[in-house]
Amino acid sequence: MSTGGEGLFEIEAQPAGSGPRQAPPAGEAKRFRVYDQSQQFLLPPSLDDWLDPDDEARFISEIVDDVLDLTEVYASYEMLRGAPPYDPAMMLKVLLYAYSIGITSSRKIERACQRDIALRCLSGNQTPDYRSLARFRKRHLEALPGLFTQVLAVCGQAGMVTLGRVALDGTKLQANASKHKAMSYDRMDAKLSALQAEVQALLADAARADEAEGAAYGEDQRGDEIPEELKDRTQRIAKLKAAKADLEADAQAKAAQKARDKAVKARKPAAEQEQAAAEAAEQAAAEAAEQAAPEAKAQRNFTDPEARMMKTPHGFDYAYNAQAIVDETSQVIIATDLTAQATDIGQLIPMHQIMTDQLRQAGIQQDPTVFLADAGYCSNANLTAAAQWPSRVLIAAGRERAGETFTPAQDPLPETATARQTMAHQLRQPDGHGHYKRRKAIVEPPFGQMKTRQQAGQLRLRGRAAAKSEWILQALCHNLRKLRHSSALAAGRGALAPA
Repeated sequence: MSTGGEGLFEIEAQPAGSGPRQAPPAGEAKRFRVYDQSQQFLLPPSLDDWLDPDDEARFISEIVDDVLDLTEVYASYEMLRGAPPYDPAMMLKVLLYAYSIGITSSRKIERACQRDIALRCLSGNQTPDYRSLARFRKRHLEALPGLFTQVLAVCGQAGMVTLGRVALDGTKLQANASKHKAMSYDRMDAKLSALQAEVQALLADAARADEAEGAAYGEDQRGDEIPEELKDRTQRIAKLKAAKADLEADAQAKAAQKARDKAVKARKPAAEQEQAAAEAAEQAAAEAAEQAAPEAKAQRNFTDPEARMMKTPHGFDYAYNAQAIVDETSQVIIATDLTAQATDIGQLIPMHQIMTDQLRQAGIQQDPTVFLADAGYCSNANLTAAAQWPSRVLIAAGRERAGETFTPAQDPLPETATARQTMAHQLRQPDGHGHYKRRKAIVEPPFGQMKTRQQAGQLRLRGRAAAKSEWILQALCHNLRKLRHSSALAAGRGALAPA
C-alpha cells in the first residue's frame, strides 16, 4: 500500500490482521522488506544446511562419529529385546552438545530438540523424550571416564597437553538436595518416637476398621488395606533410621581414627615394636568407636544422604567437592574427581595418582614439570609424599603457626627446617614465586567457564558415584570446547584422529 503526501513513507503491504504499525521518522520515501510471519518456506532438503560450517554442533558430531570409540556404549545393548532404542551415537551427541551450552535438565533437552536447530540436526529431527534422555545418561555413567580419556588423548595429539605447569584445585558443586529435607542427630530420636507412636495408633485404627468391615461385609470382602498415611510414616521411619545409623557410623569411624593416631604417636614405635604399636592402636580405636556418638548438630539429608553441608558461593548448602588438575597451555583438564569431604587436604595424593593413571591411559608418558596447589592441600603428610614425585611440587604453606618461623628468601634454610618451612622457603625464591603466581590463572578460569557457560555449578544426579560421573561429563564437554578452539585445529580437521 502506498500513501501519498509530503514527509510520508512508501511502505510495503502488510498482512491482514497484523495490526497497525507506527510510521518511521519523517524523511525521504523508502521501501522496507516484506515481513510476514505466516509466510511459508521451502525448508532446505537437509537440516545440515542450517548450520554454519564451524558450528559447535558439527564439531561434536565429527568427534562422536570419527574419533570416539563407543564399543563400551554399544555393548550394553546387545541383549536388549523389544522396540529398538534410539541410536546411542545420536543420544551422546545430543547430551554432549546440551551440556556444552548449559542445558542439563532432561526435560529442557527434550524441548530444545524441538526448538534448537543444532539439536534437531544432531538428532536427525528426532525428539527423544526426557525419560529416554535421563535413562541414557544414567545407563552410561560408567562409560564417561573412558570417553574423557579418549578426548584427553586427542588433546594430547593436538599439542594442547604440554605438562609444563599444572595446577590442582577444588570447587563446590551444589548437590541435588534441599536444606529443608535434612535433620540433625539430636532431633532424630524424638522424631522417631513420635512417628512410631503414630504408626501404632494407625495400626490400631486399621485393626478396628478391619474388624468392623469384616463384621459388616463378611470375611471375603476387602477391608484390610494399609492406610496411605501409614505407608508414608513407615517410609519416613526407615529413612530416619538409615540417616541415624549413618551418622553413628561416621562418628565411630572418626573416633577410631583419632584414637589410632593418638596411640601410635604415644608409643613412638621403633621397628621391632611396630606390631605391638599397631595392635595397641587398633584396640584403642575399637574402644573409642564403641563409645563414640555423633554430635547433636550433625545432619544428614534425606534426598541425597551422601551430600554434605559445605560453604558455597551462595552460602552454606548441601554440596560436593569437585577436584580438577588443569594443564597451563590450553587449560585442558587432565584429571578429575569428586568427594563428599568439604576440605581439600585429603585430596592431593589421590588426585596425583588419578592424574598419572589418566595420562598413561591417554598414551601420555610424560609427567608435569611443575605441580601447583594452594594452602588447602598443605600438610606434613602431603609434603612428605610430594617430595618423592617426579614433578617439582609447590604448595602454599599458609601462615606461620605458633612457634614457627619461615626463613627469609635471602637466608639459608636451617637443617632442622620442617617440611612446611622448607616449602615456604622455596616459594619465597624468585623461581618458586614465579611458578606459583600462575596457579590461579591456570585452574580458576576453567571452573568459571564451566559454571557460567555449562551451568556446572548445580548437579542433577544424586549420590556420590552419579555426581562424580556428571562432573566428568562436564569436564569432558569443557575439553571438547577447548579442542574446538585450539590453534592446532584452525586449519581444518586434519588433527582429529581416533584415540
